[in-house]
Formats: sequence, C-alpha cells, structure tokens
Amino acid sequence: MPRAIVAVTNDLSTDNRVHRTCTVLGGLGFEVLLVGRKLQGSLPLERPYATRRMRLLFRKGPLFYAEYNLRLFLLLVFARYHVVVANDLDTLLASYAAARLRGKVIVYDSHEFYTEVPELVQRPAVRRIWLAIERRIFPRLRHTITVNDSIAMAYQERYGQRPSVVRNIPMPRDLGERVSRAELGLPEGRFILILQGSGINVQRGGEEAVEAMRQLPQCLLLIIGGGDAWPVLEQLVKTHQLHDRVRMLPRMPYEQMMQYTRNADLGLSLDKDTNFNYRFSLPNKLFDYFRASIPVLVTDLPEVAGIVRRYDAGVVVPSPEPSVIAREVRNLMNDPHRREALRQNAIFAAASLDGSREQDALKAVFQGIG
Repeated sequence: MPRAIVAVTNDLSTDNRVHRTCTVLGGLGFEVLLVGRKLQGSLPLERPYATRRMRLLFRKGPLFYAEYNLRLFLLLVFARYHVVVANDLDTLLASYAAARLRGKVIVYDSHEFYTEVPELVQRPAVRRIWLAIERRIFPRLRHTITVNDSIAMAYQERYGQRPSVVRNIPMPRDLGERVSRAELGLPEGRFILILQGSGINVQRGGEEAVEAMRQLPQCLLLIIGGGDAWPVLEQLVKTHQLHDRVRMLPRMPYEQMMQYTRNADLGLSLDKDTNFNYRFSLPNKLFDYFRASIPVLVTDLPEVAGIVRRYDAGVVVPSPEPSVIAREVRNLMNDPHRREALRQNAIFAAASLDGSREQDALKAVFQGIG
C-alpha cells in the first residue's frame, strides 16, 4: 500500500481542510499519516488514519518554525512514504528538502497567500525570509493547490504557475439532531451572532464585532475558536463590561461547534481589505454558516461577497465599522420576513455549494501525481 505523509503546523484538532485531504488519500488507497504538533490543551483525536503530534520546545516565533521544520525533515528522511503533502509555507521547506533528497513526490497545498498575511506584511524582515523560501521552491513544484481562483491567479502572475483550486466547502457530514439553546446554556429570547474559526487574528473584524455589541444590548455574540486577536478581544469585553453580551468559547470539535452555529441567527465574516491575503480569502466559516442554515453578515471582499450576493444569503457591508455592524443587525432584527428569506437562501446555497465537487478536484490532483 502506498503511504502519504501530510504535514501541518497546527495541533490537528480543528483543521477540516486537512482532514478532507487525508480522507481523500485514504479513499485512493494510501496509508495516511497526519503530522502536526501537540499543544497544551489539545483535544483528543479520533481519526480513521494515523496521526502524530510532536511535542516541541518552542510554541511560536523563529525558534518554533526552525524546530518544527528540523523535526519534520528528520521524520521525512527516515520514514517510509511515497507522497508528502505540505500544508502552507511553514511546512514547505522541510517537506521539499526531504522529498527531493529521497526522490519522493511533493504536493503543496497553500491555504492562503502566506507571504501577504498582515503578520508578515507588518514585519518586512521576517517576510523577506518567507518570500525567499517561496521564491526558491514554488517554481520547482509540479503539484500545487490553493483555495480559490483569486489566489491561484496571483500565484500564476508571480511565478508563472497556476495551482489547482480546491475550495473550503465542507463535505456533507451528519451533525445529528440539533441541541436546544437551553442545553447549550444559551438564552432563548436573544438574537445571537456568531464569529467562529481557529484563525481569529488581527484585522479580521473581531474587535469591531465586540465593539458593535455596545450598541446591541438585546443581542449575544458568540466567539468560538482562537487566534492572535483572542487576548485583545478578551480585554475589550472586560474594558466595556460586555460579559452579558459576548461569550468567548475555546476551540472545540467540529460537531460540537456546529451545535452553537445552528442555534445562532447570524454568522459573521468580517475580514478587512488591508492586505492581499484577506482581500481574497474564502474562509471555511462562510460555508459552515450556510450549512447551519443561517444568513451571514460579511465585508465586501471579492470571493466572500461574490458568493453571498450570488445566492442573496446575507448582508454585505463595505467595512466592519461597529456602527455599520450594529445598524445592519438591527435592520435584520426588525425585518423578520427579510431575515427568513435570507435564511432560506442560505439553505439553498448550502445545497448548491457541493463539497463533493471539491473532493473530486482534490482526487484529480492526487490521481495525477507520479
């Protein structure tokens, strides 16, 4: 049986895109090993394929990336495998070096335009290092994947090579019966907004969503996940005494998170148009909201707003200003007929945006390797 090693830098708990990759590889007859890292508080894993979470001395910064890539390189030098799948630029150096040394196939899945994220754009010296890695390796890759046409086109313009596109549309998954608000400890009579994701980082609208709650005493905002902005959001809640209007919950298994999503009234996706990566982002949560049968409030970015407008499944705002968010939420609260129409359109969007098509596109990539 051929073996595939799939590499990520997260703790494997909530990365549904990578889970889909492993599932597709397994369906194609590969023995799969998913490699990530162990964090304090990492959730237990139950997967139909093998997993390995490395315990590292460093949790962030240059030493973390250096340690992770060294450990991954050593694993790939000595392990048995035919294909290595590197997810995002922070796994690419070790994966490429080991695969080239051993004459193995490498597939690169870029979940975002990594060198354009604000954390790097605001640190030019660090960005130059990652750009040097990307410029050195990307043009030499034969099998590349990314999340949407906009990023694929950007890679083509930069390197003359267009990746295959596999969008973050989840495969249908049985979520079971919906748990009631009472069982989740949520109030029955309040309008609930939700912002979810493992990458709730700076410039993704979390701060503005919390600020908007100062004008929405009749609402509750659920923030589920984690990210760089988490401490800032906690401080905003404390500073403005919004504990009765904002509830922050840590990362949790997908099925459990979706119980909260299914009990919400409105999903938020509020990335700012401050960098190339966010401008062309297409986050998982958009499709999760549709799957939960709730409409959305999103910022006017090409990929996200294009889908929302196509299905008329939510409200598009020019920017995530707190006053704008609050105004649009009040408008929806005061117009139940419009809200129900948007909800029905969200249900239609979920049915139309078929994750099996994306799975077929991913299968085609792996069937074409050799």
